[in-house]
This record gives sequence, structure tokens and C-alpha cells, in this order.
Amino acid sequence: MLYYLFRYLHEHYHLPGAGVFQYTTFRAGLAVVTSLLIAQLFGGKLIHLLQRKQVGETIRDLGLQGQSEKKGTPTMGGLIILFAILVPVLLFARLRNIYIILMLLSTVWLGLIGFLDDYIKVFRKNKEGLSGRFKVLGQIGLGLTVGWVLFYSNEVTVREYLLPNGQISAVDASKVFSDVHLMITTVPFMKNNELNYGDLFAQAGNVFKGLYGLLYIPIVIVIITAVSNGANITDGLDGLAAGTSAIIGITLAIFAFVSGNALLADYLDVMFIPDSGELVIFCTAFVGACIGFLWYNSYPAQVFMGDTGSLALGGIIAVLALIVRKELLIPVLCGVFLIENLSVIVQVSWFKYTKRKYGEGRRLLRMSPLHHHYQKLGYHESKIVSRFWIVGIMLAVITLVTLKLR
Repeated sequence: MLYYLFRYLHEHYHLPGAGVFQYTTFRAGLAVVTSLLIAQLFGGKLIHLLQRKQVGETIRDLGLQGQSEKKGTPTMGGLIILFAILVPVLLFARLRNIYIILMLLSTVWLGLIGFLDDYIKVFRKNKEGLSGRFKVLGQIGLGLTVGWVLFYSNEVTVREYLLPNGQISAVDASKVFSDVHLMITTVPFMKNNELNYGDLFAQAGNVFKGLYGLLYIPIVIVIITAVSNGANITDGLDGLAAGTSAIIGITLAIFAFVSGNALLADYLDVMFIPDSGELVIFCTAFVGACIGFLWYNSYPAQVFMGDTGSLALGGIIAVLALIVRKELLIPVLCGVFLIENLSVIVQVSWFKYTKRKYGEGRRLLRMSPLHHHYQKLGYHESKIVSRFWIVGIMLAVITLVTLKLR
């Protein structure tokens, strides 16, 4: 909102300094500072309110070190993250931008699903919370919406440049260009690193030419559901999900800045996506919210984010990656989420298989998800979290290297 206000003051009244609001970097800086301040000021008050309402976490006895000390710690702290994201974005971003609208929708959508789950657990005293199938239906609903908008909206474009030899390029910044609606993505570690989803149907003949949305939209649904659940599973130790998400958010902010800047996109030979630079404001607010939440969530945690925060964090990351056409990098960038997800799948599958074969279930890990396995091995919680963060940073660096390594 402030963007439009200061643009009006600059254009009509030539207010000194008002023009600085046109710069993405300036508004991104304001967004991260504002989100940090909101998390600090709003977070403490919300924690006191949750304590008065006795909104405490019910801890199952899993025999983990320090587990009993967490009993009664307030949950639903994800409200801090949501509030610290939404307010700066509403203040400083261009709200008519299709990508900002999608990000706001995704944040509120999954935040509400997570809030409903936490509400049932805390106030209805139902430890199971919202039924798993309703969570998945909510994630599928968001995936359908995001996939539909990205696939059919004419505001979702990439820039194509006409080369002197008559060929088309998405990265060579000649003066002759057009912004076209194409569903192409970036393939990491390849020289010709663009994949058109339509080409995957090309071999089937012209009858399928306009139907590749049948492929793209399900891919979007799978990505959003997988990353959202991955963040939810990762949220098992103090600061683990928030810190990992902040690292991923910084990486996506860099991708958004590069993809939304024609000069940088040309220099780095990457796809230029018009209007995607505005996502930098959202990314910086997201990072500021995660870091601000860590003030209260780092070991020993004063508040847990609950599903209110974890589902939203994963969904935000997934949609951001889809918008900047980096969804194929998710297994690397979100490697911590992926391994946590896989540890649960493998553990459950192996247990069921050995029970059928030998009559008793056997485990590959002492406990899943993976972070609990390390707790069972005797590692302190803060050491596990720190090492997972280090792995997350390494994966982020590898992801950024793909900008040039092909």
C-alpha cells in the first residue's frame, strides 16, 4: 500500500525522497526490518496470551532426551510468522502483481489449514488434529489454484529475444523481444537448461498439443504437497524448521532478484521473468519472519510454530520455486525437507515389509523422522539443529552454483 502512496506523492507532488520507494532493493530492506520488528514485538505478546489461554503442546512420551521439559510450551506460534510476513508485504509490495497475489493466497490458505489443525489439537483436546485427508485435500486445492493460474494466466510470462539469425532465445538480451506465456522451467547442470512442459507431450501428436496442463498442474500439486509436508515433518526440534526455511528463503530471494532483473538475467544467462523481481520483497519478509521467530523458538523454545507455521512455510517455498521456474532444484535446495520425508517413508515401509515377511516389524532407524534418530543416538538437540542448518547452507550454495555451472 505504501508503494502506491509514495508513487502518487512522487508523481503528483514531487515529494523529496518518495521516489526511492520505486526501488525493489529499498522496499526489500524495509520488509526484512519490519518483519523482524513485528516478530519481536508481536511474538512476546502472543506467547503471553497463549500462556494465559493455556495453549500448551501435548507431548507424547517417545523416550527422547529433554522431551518432558517441553510439556506445556505454547504452540500455534506460527501466527507470529504469518503476521510478520503478511504485514510487510501488504505495506511495501506492489499488490497488483500476480505473483504477490499468489504468494499471499498461498500463505493464508495453508496458514488456515494449519491453524485449524492446531485448534482441534489444543482446544478440542484431539491429539490427532485435523484428519490427514482433509490436510491433503487443502494442499491439493492450493496446488490446483496455483497450477491453474500459472498455466492459464496471461500475466505469467517469460521474455523471448529475437536473435539476428532469426532464432528465439530466452536469455540473449537483444533489443527485439516479446513477453510470451510459456510453461518452461530451468533444468540444473545442463548447458541448454530450459525444458518446455509442452515438449513432454510433443511425441504423442498434435491431438495432445494444448493439453499439457494435464501434466503441469498435477506436478504443481505434488510439489506443493510434498514440500509442505516436508516442512511439517522437519518441525520436530527447536529452531530446525524455521532456520532451514530462512536459509532456503535467502536462496529464493537471490533467484527472484536475478530472474526479475533483465541485466542480471542476461549477464548470468538465465531466464528473465517479467515482474518476478517483486517477489524479493516477499522473500525478505519471509526470511525476516523466520529469523524473528527464532528469537523465541531457538533452544530451549518458548513457543512452537505448530502446523500453523510449518505447513505454510513449506507451501510458500514450493510456490516461490515454481514461480521463478526453479522447481527442479527443490530436491537439492530443500534437501533437508526431502531427507526428513524419506526417512519416515522408508522407516514405515521397511517396518511393514519385515512384519509381513518375518512376522515382526524391524526398523532401519532408531526413530523417524531422521532428527529423532540422532536424538536416540545421544546427540544434543541444539547440535542436531546446528548441523542440519550447516547441511542446509551447503545445499543452498550448491543450488546457487547452478546459475553458472552448466
